[in-house]
Order: sequence, then structure tokens, then C-alpha cells
Amino acid sequence: MADEALIIVDVQNDFCLGGALAVPDGDAVVPVLNQYARRFVERGALIIATRDWHPAETRHFKDFGGVWPVHCVQGTIGAELHPSLRLPASTKVVDKGADPNEDAYSGFQAKTAEGVSLPDVLRRHSVQHVYVGGLATDYCVKATALDALNAGFRVTLLLDAMRGVNLRPHDAEVAIEEMVRRGAEVTTLERVR
Repeated sequence: MADEALIIVDVQNDFCLGGALAVPDGDAVVPVLNQYARRFVERGALIIATRDWHPAETRHFKDFGGVWPVHCVQGTIGAELHPSLRLPASTKVVDKGADPNEDAYSGFQAKTAEGVSLPDVLRRHSVQHVYVGGLATDYCVKATALDALNAGFRVTLLLDAMRGVNLRPHDAEVAIEEMVRRGAEVTTLERVR
């Protein structure tokens, strides 16, 4: 349906196997997201891919007072979308974290290369319902889903297409519980037609 969007959050090389900030089992989301993308294209839905797109120096990185090792630096292989991710040419790519003074976990802080914010992209396509999957459940997926709910969108989490960092055990489970408590629905590939 044309009022839907699939938001694929940060499925980038640095968050996958061998990356600078690899999410455990992060690569496992790629084939599942490819199937979701195919189904959503058939439904006429908008496909969006978010990317962390950090400058080399940002307060987000440990070296400059942040929490995280250097990752997804603009223009590097680590910042590229996973090479096995199969997205249509019409996919809207939006980047976040380019400001060295912000962490920007949420896709709702992202913009297209032309400077259009993700919320504006969604509104321009009359999207009312977003389906969210990707990396990582307990950070950027959670922030994106909560911001979508706060902005009045219907949100469905793709439980089989997300993985968590789990800095503390069960962080991803706690994040899912919070998103559901705030109004998100959940689904899996077998339930999406």
C-alpha cells in the first residue's frame, strides 16, 4: 500500500561481521530484509535506508568523549550499506550523525543528500505506517521507532530483521518491550503478505 514505508536502519559494513562496531549476528538481518524489501516494493511501499554518516572527529566517538569506537566515517567502506543488501533503485537513503556535536541515533534525525529530513520524506509520500528493522535494536532501531511514534506514525517492528548490541544482557529485549509499551506493533516475515 502506498501509505506504508519500510525503514531499514543502519545495515552498514561497520555494524556487521568484521566491522568496527559489529552487532552480534548482525549479518543475519540482511537476507530477511531483502525479502521484506521485495514484498514492500510489490505493495507499492516506499523503501528507506538510514546510514550513520559520521565525520572523522565527533563527540560520538570514544576518542572525543563519546561511548563508541570509530565507525561509519563518511566516505569509508565501513559506512557503506552491506553489499548483500538488495534494495530497489528507488530506495531513499538518508544519513544521520554528520553533525560532530550530536549522536543522532534516530533515523528521524537523518536527511537525504538534498537535505530533506526523513519526516518530510515520509510526509511527501503520504506515509502513515512505518515498518522498522535493522541495527541495532537497542539503539538506532529503538530511537527511530520511538521518534516515529512520537510523530504520529503507526509503527510495526520487524522482529526477525533486527539484532541488538546488548552492552548489558537483555538490552534488546528491554528495548522491544519499551517500544511495544509506547504503541509499536510487532510482526515477522511469515505474517507480512
